[in-house]
Parts: sequence; structure tokens; C-alpha cells
Amino acid sequence: MSEATHNSGAPTVVLVHGAFADASSWNGVVELLQAKGMSVTAPANPLRGISIDSAYIASVLGQIDGPVLLVGHSYAGAVIGNAASKAANVVGLVFVSAFAMEDGELLGEAAGTSKDSILGPLQVARNYPGADGEQAVEISIDPAGFREAFCADLPEEQAAVMAATQRPIAQLAFTEPNGPPAWKHLPSWAVVGTGDKAAGTDLIRSMAKRAGATITELDGSHVIMISQPEAVAGVIVEALAAVGAMPVGAGA
Repeated sequence: MSEATHNSGAPTVVLVHGAFADASSWNGVVELLQAKGMSVTAPANPLRGISIDSAYIASVLGQIDGPVLLVGHSYAGAVIGNAASKAANVVGLVFVSAFAMEDGELLGEAAGTSKDSILGPLQVARNYPGADGEQAVEISIDPAGFREAFCADLPEEQAAVMAATQRPIAQLAFTEPNGPPAWKHLPSWAVVGTGDKAAGTDLIRSMAKRAGATITELDGSHVIMISQPEAVAGVIVEALAAVGAMPVGAGA
């Protein structure tokens, strides 16, 4: 964005997508929040590494007037935790099937500890030209196992489209140390899908507990914001109310 988003101090909900997805994964949640009169934006996450992505999201936050409730899905949990540490207007964090990373933690190592995740063998590595001209590596999911691991509670046709349009994530995201996370000083909420086979329900739950988040568990897959947007939007509304950032006229 080239200039600040002016909203007269009204709260803005910023929804950040994770790996293998794009901002459209938030469409259902966006529609529900907008219907309540809320200001919502879902920026594109570059998916090039924690430091790169968090710097980009922090720049988005810095151009928004008023308080921000920052929401992240999956890998974006690491991104929002870092970005919020660089932005003074974030009043709370919501982790949706998301990694609430600790300072210095490596996502690749942490993800490997989950017993519920089946994503490991389905990851496909491909090369792409890095910023320095050398070959870098990015990861995508084998379409053959995409639905089972990523979105088992969605129709096969929808899952097939998502597999075909998935956005790969740079391998750097898995090997780069996480920075100081904002959940250590901001109130946090977490939505945990009990059938999450991508990030792994066990790992997401344990990270949410470690972060001291208010946890809501839902019967669904890794993409719970797509399969159950009403429930996820409800948690966001609860978080806004708790931090005193509920816009005037918005229903609970």
C-alpha cells in the first residue's frame, strides 16, 4: 500500500493466510465480518521466509490508522507473532490452526514433532530463482494427498481446485529462526481444528497453550476458516470485544 488506510480510529481486522494458500482462503470470514460493519483486510503473504514475510505484514500494519486485531492461519502464526512485535497498533492476536512460535524456534523442527500431521511425506521441493540469482527451494503439497492432509472436510471438487492453485512456500520459512513473538505481551486467541492433519492438532494445541491463548476447538480440518467461517468469525468478534475494540453497531 502506498498510503495509510484511514478509518477514524475504528478497529481493523487483518487476516493473514498461510502456506499453500492465498488471501481468498479468508473469503467466508471476510464476508461475515463485513456484514457486521467491520473493517477487514486480507493482504497477500509473500511466503518467502519469516523475516521477509513479517517485515511485509508489519509494513501493512504501519499504514493502518487505529487498532488492529491480527489474525493468522497456519504458517502465518509465525508471521503475525513477529510482525506484531514491530507494530504499535496491534491489540490482539488470533491463531487459526496456526503456529504460535517461540523466540529462536525453527518451524521445520517444531513441525516435525507432531504425531497428528501427515504432511511431511507429501511435501514436494522445487527450485526457483532467488533474489541473489542463485537457485532457492520452495515447497508445495503433492496434489494426490492434498485433500486428506490439508482440507479433508471440504468437497473433493473444491479441494482439487485448491491443490491446483496452491502457493508454494520458500524452504527458508522452515529453517530460519523465529524472532521474539508478540504473544508474550499481547492477549491471544486460538482456533484448533481437531482433525488438523497438516500442522497437526497436537502441535497447534500445545503451542496455543504455551502462548496462554484462549482456545476454541472445532471439529474440522486445517482450513477450519473455510469449512466453518461462522465459528472462526465468532472467535474474532469475541477477541475484538475482549480488547475493547468492537466497532460501534457491530453485533456479537
